This record gives sequence, structure tokens and C-alpha cells, in this order.
Amino acid sequence: MVRRATFVLLAALVLIAGEGRAAAFADAAGSGSTTARKAPARDVALFAGGCFWCVETAFENQPGVLSVVSGYSGGTSRNPTYESYGGSGHAEVVEVTFDPTKTSYTALLDLFWHNIDPTQANGQFCDRGKSYRSAIFWRTEAQRKAALASRKAIEKSGTLRGQPIVTEVVQAGPFYPAEEYHQDFWKKDPDRYFSYRKGCGRDERLRQLWGEKAGHSLAY
Repeated sequence: MVRRATFVLLAALVLIAGEGRAAAFADAAGSGSTTARKAPARDVALFAGGCFWCVETAFENQPGVLSVVSGYSGGTSRNPTYESYGGSGHAEVVEVTFDPTKTSYTALLDLFWHNIDPTQANGQFCDRGKSYRSAIFWRTEAQRKAALASRKAIEKSGTLRGQPIVTEVVQAGPFYPAEEYHQDFWKKDPDRYFSYRKGCGRDERLRQLWGEKAGHSLAY
């Protein structure tokens, strides 16, 4: 009888322990788990500002920026190439992946504005045509509101001396990375990059528009 009673007691203890482990597992997987619910610290911004070689360098090595990729967006065709993107309405763009705990979308917007000419329609600097237009492609409602607010703030500041801002603020569509030889072009062929940048008058025009706040290549 003693052995039987002992066996029953041990079985009850094992059952209780098992239920406790199951409950603990459920708590960890449910609302009490901070690890399971924690989102990765990254977000994406999409900007067009003329030559993507130059826009890319504006964001490279900035605090909180994780990666910058040149590519195409804003058109109708799928998988555009450098030879075909302009024919279907795509623009040269950069996709900026950033850590929102270390920088903000608003900070990236400020950097973007000071690296383009928002008053120039149908191109940027020496590059003409819709494929070189300036645009902010928003991905969320929060980004849309932030983009419009930043544009309004610049208009109110008087920095542009009454010149209208023509930079588009439009919803983002698919992003298509450009060919590998375009990525980090300033590193692969710095002579050609800086020769192009200077010949296009990009930095000179930025200084005319923004003064000391003008953006510039990370290597200048």
C-alpha cells in the first residue's frame, strides 16, 4: 500500500510539472514575450535625385544608415535595365535602409533636400528628362506626412527665394536594383565619378541653393 501511495504521489507531481512547463512556454510565445515581438531595427526610404551615383554618396556612411542601393523605380515595366528603364517611366533612385533607433526618416529627408535642386523640373543639374526627376517615394502614411511636412517647411523658410518646389511626393512602387557595376560607382571608378560630378555642375548649384547647408559627396 505504501509503494502504491508513493507511485500515485510521484505521478501527480510529474503531471503538475508538465502543466507548469506548458504554461511557461505559452507565456513566452504570447503577449509576455518581448523577444518574439521585437521588430528588427530597420526601415527603408526611397529617393530620386538625378544621377543615382551621386545620390548614393550623399547617404553613404551617414549615422544610422545601414545600406544604400542604386536602382530604378516609378515606372511601369518589370525588371528594367540601364538600357531600358527610361522608356517605361522609371527614375534613377536609391534605396536607403536605415536603423530608426539611430536616425530618423525626417533626418534622411533633410539630407535628401540639401543634395538636390527641388526647383528644377524635367531633370537634375545637367541631366535632362523624366528619368532624372527628383522625387520622394513614400512607403507608409507616416512617411507621406513627413515628406509633405518637410517640403512645406522648406517653402516657408524662404531659402529658395520663392522658387516653387517641383519635387514629386508619390507612393512607392517596386524597387529594382541597378546592375552591379553601378553600385558604389565612386569607389570603382573615382576619376570618372568626380569628373562627371564636377562637369555636371552639381556641387556648384547646390551651394547656390543651400549655402553652407549644401550637401556634398562623402569624399569631398
